[in-house]
Amino acid sequence: MDKDQVLAWLERQGTQRTRKGMARYGLEAKRAFGVPMGALLSLQRRLGKDHALAEALWQSGWYEARLLAALVGEPERVTLRQMNAWAAGFENWGDCDTVCFKLWDQSPFAWEKARQWSASPRLYVKRAGFVLMACLAGHDRTAPDQRFLAFLPLIEKGALDERNFVKKGVNWALRGIGRRNPPLNEAAVVVARRLAASEAAAPRWVGKDALRELTSPKVRAQLARRARRAST
Repeated sequence: MDKDQVLAWLERQGTQRTRKGMARYGLEAKRAFGVPMGALLSLQRRLGKDHALAEALWQSGWYEARLLAALVGEPERVTLRQMNAWAAGFENWGDCDTVCFKLWDQSPFAWEKARQWSASPRLYVKRAGFVLMACLAGHDRTAPDQRFLAFLPLIEKGALDERNFVKKGVNWALRGIGRRNPPLNEAAVVVARRLAASEAAAPRWVGKDALRELTSPKVRAQLARRARRAST
């Protein structure tokens, strides 16, 4: 299927009900067919990986086409120019998170962009920086702890941003790092406690929410099991 065939398929699958559901979740897009993610995943399995198609779909401007672009893109072919261009076009948390989670966190530039974008003044570009941190914490199995520890000062600074979609990205990054292993949990909890004690509302929310998860018996038990497996 080429771009035009994919867009025609998406148009046939779209519904007004799904479009209305997007609005309830804060997914604002200039152009959307109203296709659920399950259908997009099914189509991706038929399409496989095709980076040229991914670029064409992104350029179309349709919300679901952009989600599909993240699914069919090839991480090893991602360029800095492409990342900058796509990030500048983010419309909502859905395209931002999907591109980071499904494509960019596996690219050679994920670590660089996580640091750089965490200081951006642009809403979804800044969110992307912290979402990449969270995705790297969950997906990069070989990265040393020091790389994640270097993110913590950026997270603490980012927590001052009162914008809802930024602070939720910051929170996700902090929780993701704290769930990785016991030493990183300890370091993340120290940051979370400082944030929770803040007089400002945004960092206080980030810290308290992260603390509830990172100090919970469930997470502590998971980390203990992970530590035991690593030592055997």
